[in-house]
Amino acid sequence: VAVSPQEPSLYTVKAVIILDNDGDRLFAKYYDDTYPSAKEQKAFEKNIFNKTHRTDSEIALLEGLTVVYKSSIDLYFYVIGSSHENELMLTAVLNCLFDSLSQMLR
Repeated sequence: VAVSPQEPSLYTVKAVIILDNDGDRLFAKYYDDTYPSAKEQKAFEKNIFNKTHRTDSEIALLEGLTVVYKSSIDLYFYVIGSSHENELMLTAVLNCLFDSLSQMLR
């Protein structure tokens, strides 16, 4: 049985989140129902922040999801995909978001 590579789709990104220096939500957009309620979303965001705000790496695996992130002064930008998602694709989305906001807010 031949396994074909997964086709790229618009459903690569499960969520985009921007948190402040305290881990509080500034912006969050979830593109599926992995975390359907606001309470579950807030708990997930706190968990992500607690696991990532002290590290210098750019990729984390958390709760079966791939999380790529970047920090700038007092903001944390996260792009979340499924565990089998290509990290380079998620990083490209993160860099595009980060660079676009940087240009707009200069």
